[in-house]
Amino acid sequence: MSGIFKNIYLSSRFFVLLSTLILWFCTAFFVNGMFLPGIYLLIIFSAFTLLDFTWLFSKKVLIQGNRIVPHMLSLSDDNQVEIMLRNLSSRFWHVDIVDELPEQLQVRDFRMMIELLPFGNEKVSYKIRPLSRGVYAFGLLNIFAMSKLKLVKRRVQLPLEQEVKVYPSIVQMKKFELYTISKIARVHGIKKMRRIGLSYEFEQIKSYVRGDDVRQINWKSTGRNQQLMINQFEDEKSQPIYNIIDKSRIMLMPFNGLSLLDYAINSSLVISNVALKKYDKAGLVTFSDKIGAVIKADRKHGQLQSILEALYNQKERDLEANYELLYYGVRNLIKTRSLIFLYTNFESIYGLKRVLPVLRNINKQHLLIVVFFENSELQEISRRKAMDLKGVYTQILAEQAINDKMAMAQELNNLGIQTILTRPEDLSLNTINKYLEIKSRGMI
Repeated sequence: MSGIFKNIYLSSRFFVLLSTLILWFCTAFFVNGMFLPGIYLLIIFSAFTLLDFTWLFSKKVLIQGNRIVPHMLSLSDDNQVEIMLRNLSSRFWHVDIVDELPEQLQVRDFRMMIELLPFGNEKVSYKIRPLSRGVYAFGLLNIFAMSKLKLVKRRVQLPLEQEVKVYPSIVQMKKFELYTISKIARVHGIKKMRRIGLSYEFEQIKSYVRGDDVRQINWKSTGRNQQLMINQFEDEKSQPIYNIIDKSRIMLMPFNGLSLLDYAINSSLVISNVALKKYDKAGLVTFSDKIGAVIKADRKHGQLQSILEALYNQKERDLEANYELLYYGVRNLIKTRSLIFLYTNFESIYGLKRVLPVLRNINKQHLLIVVFFENSELQEISRRKAMDLKGVYTQILAEQAINDKMAMAQELNNLGIQTILTRPEDLSLNTINKYLEIKSRGMI
């Protein structure tokens, strides 16, 4: 019996009607003839409340349901969660759904309202956007059922506790895989690179067709076959591609709820997947004050899964990055010339100059691309109209910081180090474009 009372809730309609009755009786003290009708109204109200209670608790099991969550959630993307409900009674119900969401989402006002027909099934869905990696725990699914009277609610708790891991953005990885691998797919921002120069990976000799490069005519084969034949080459494969991620203090800065480290992790997964689909080798190195995860570049079965698990387990470190240790690690871990994407950030020209000798030494042995970030909030401040002297000073400082970033990129380019200076939200797109450009130019 105590279990029944624990699941009884009174609706807002109940309290509105009860308040109206109280106001009626208060008025009856001053107006003759209102007291007796008030008694009748109270009896009617009590009868309907009792009837509503009887309808709600006449069956032991009222509603069954299930929550369907993807087996892994994607960081910073909208992930769909579905709830399936089944009415086990012959009555119509108004239903409030309150799902116990993971604490990382910080959602305290989740509520969905649906209607359940007699013996009917209903499916509803909602989306969640996780902003941190880790294990997310869903709790009970709370169902509050009401009849057409909507005076009393019956709570039905479904024990659907489950834990789901939030991995780096699987959605972005699949999206950019389609856009870069498919010959017909196009997306705004993905550049179609014109191939410059030739690869040395010979594929076949084929008949000449209009539009082929006449410089590739194979004259010996042409003489034997009595028709124009050309040499056909394919892109070089099995080139090592490394993503090196700085996970030090400088990468803790958040933009749109996501840290720079998580932006770099998402982009690294995208590039690794694209590289493997293009038959290159993908590898990973993380560092801060010490070397973290190391996965040697390879294209074996399960390589992408290994990279995904390593990226999932990365944690920020509130310390300065040790670039001298990084150089020592690169020399010992990466033996062949490779394409290296180094995800880091510089907030001052002094910070860049301090690590510049290390970057130049790495660039001598490999093709280094330094990826660092624009401060999108400073961009907004610089475009904002200044209303007072403080606003003018703030705008000047913001513009100076933006110009410093551009000067840092120019400094690296002047030294022969390729750079990507990008907004955090455009990181994956700009990194893919740079990778496609490097491939098209045959630079590695």
